[in-house]
Amino acid sequence: MNELLTTIQKLKQSSIQTTIQQRIQEFKNINKDSAEELFQELCFCILTANFNAERTIHIHQQLHGCFCTDPKETLSKKLRQQGYRFPNTRAAYIFNSVSKKDLLPTILQTLQQDERRTWLVQNIKGFGYKEASHFLRNIGFDDYAIIDSHILDLLERYHQIKRPKILSKKKYIEIEKLLQTIAQQTHLTLAELDLYLWYLETGKILK
Repeated sequence: MNELLTTIQKLKQSSIQTTIQQRIQEFKNINKDSAEELFQELCFCILTANFNAERTIHIHQQLHGCFCTDPKETLSKKLRQQGYRFPNTRAAYIFNSVSKKDLLPTILQTLQQDERRTWLVQNIKGFGYKEASHFLRNIGFDDYAIIDSHILDLLERYHQIKRPKILSKKKYIEIEKLLQTIAQQTHLTLAELDLYLWYLETGKILK
């Protein structure tokens, strides 16, 4: 643990800290009263699961105006033309989620922390704990861990975990508690810690 904590503390003293704080502020600037803004971010998190983050950002910029209006077959075709890996499945997820769009502001502002994420997992097709946590972080909530393959690889490399073959809900919560401990020890939120860890693993700060 000491090696990882030391590495994070060094990063906090570098220019990366400013970049991360700017990104966190961008997340917080999302209008949580706007069903449209929330839904656009939700679609990004559907698309980026198990796909390259930078390519997802580009595709999202190209197609975000289609998410609420296109039939799933049309959206699937557009995703395929953009070189997206899972056009049929993710177009169906987005199409099925449109009916939940107008509920998002109320759900996110009235439910408590665990209830928020649970509602998303139960009601948004394509969302597991990772995707729901990613969405919540990207709209300004600080207290969810995004446990993806990059984070798992990094934690294993620093001897904090043995990489699980399957990331079950129980295992997800267990690793999230470990990340909460690291966040507390480095005086970071889970949202900030995720960006530091992602930078350590990839050399990039995305979303």
